[in-house]
Amino acid sequence: MTAPDAGRGIGGIGEETTTFGFPRDSFRILHVSTGNVCRSPITERLTRHFVSQRLGVLGVPLIVESAGTWGHEGAPMEANAETVLADFGADASGFTGRELLDEHVIMADLVLTATRDHRAQVISMGHSAGLRTFTLKEFTRLVKAIDPATLPPLEDGVVTRARALVRAAAALRGWLLAPTAEADEVHDPYGAPLTFFRSIGEEIHEALDPVVTALTGVPARM
Repeated sequence: MTAPDAGRGIGGIGEETTTFGFPRDSFRILHVSTGNVCRSPITERLTRHFVSQRLGVLGVPLIVESAGTWGHEGAPMEANAETVLADFGADASGFTGRELLDEHVIMADLVLTATRDHRAQVISMGHSAGLRTFTLKEFTRLVKAIDPATLPPLEDGVVTRARALVRAAAALRGWLLAPTAEADEVHDPYGAPLTFFRSIGEEIHEALDPVVTALTGVPARM
């Protein structure tokens, strides 16, 4: 997993790149929330942390970033979000908030949102985003239903495996519905005390763990 300028993903020197400057053989994950200072920074940095734990340098092709539908452009993440990341041993340094732009959606291979409203906003931007945009908890539910044996092995490359996972999840949508509308939501802790931030951090961790396991083919270390 790579770190771009100001905490985003960027391709290695000397790699063949797209017109946007990113490696062709990469898989780009975009986390979306409202202000891009609480939930999506936590999911961005935890995703990076968990991929790095599982794959090390083999996770470099996974580019992980975030943005907000009402993003606080240039703002640092909330201090409580930094504390939550520290609880998990994840790096919060160098983060700056961004407003969600069309180019972010265009470049993303997988968009994971905090809520259904965020998902709807991303899809409404167009760019054929519907088949690759899910709420985080929705994607977790779908991923859990996918037989790992049906996915390409890691030997075929993490990018090949990740793209197959998104296609399989999209195919299951509509067949595996949430038990309740609230089941797909990660609530906004903005302005809340640290105890609530930590509960949201645990929710995000619980949702991310099976996703990262499916992406990498490597379970979390016990």
